[in-house]
Amino acid sequence: MVKILIIEDERPVRELIKLKLKDNYEIIEASDGLKAFDVLDHDHADLMIVDVMMPNMDGFEFVQELRTMGDNTPIIMLTAMDSFAHKKKGYNLGIDEYLTKPIDYEELTWHIEAILRRYKINTDKKIELGQFVISEDSMSASYNGTQIELTETEFKLLYKLLSYPGVIFTKQQLMDDIWGYDSDTDYRTIKVYVNRLRNKLSGCDEFEIVSARGVGYKAEIK
Repeated sequence: MVKILIIEDERPVRELIKLKLKDNYEIIEASDGLKAFDVLDHDHADLMIVDVMMPNMDGFEFVQELRTMGDNTPIIMLTAMDSFAHKKKGYNLGIDEYLTKPIDYEELTWHIEAILRRYKINTDKKIELGQFVISEDSMSASYNGTQIELTETEFKLLYKLLSYPGVIFTKQQLMDDIWGYDSDTDYRTIKVYVNRLRNKLSGCDEFEIVSARGVGYKAEIK
């Protein structure tokens, strides 16, 4: 299920948005930009709904920091600030949509679905990139019709990266998602698995696994 992070300091507003969306999306929450980064240290969002006026770190500051880190997760800015200058600032920082309160939840859903289509985030459980195909249902990958032998962990890591091309996953996010929160595995293990995947996919020209120095990894489509 698509996971949406709601960043909103007013709890009643946050809870209402969650209530309206929870039947179709998995919802995670944060009350300001700083807490959102805490959430993203151990979780991942497919899309974010971000308020502007928040304590500690406001929406503009959050988006700027996120984009500076190279994170291209789609963002809907949802705020009562409706001036042209505020909208311009949001789009210049790299948001995808700017919606003003009061919230029309049907319209919000339209925008969410349009953005997910744009970013090709879906539930097909199969990714096709040229001659490369990876299927979550069969836990298999192939290139030019030839099967690529992957361990379960290699498969999970590769599928995770390819599901969000261009998005940098921190080493901690990958540790938590692939190995689990209580794993004794360290960051060196991730490097070992990434190198194994690079070797097994050396003949694949459709994408590459790129290191974000000191941060983590991303899949980059060629």
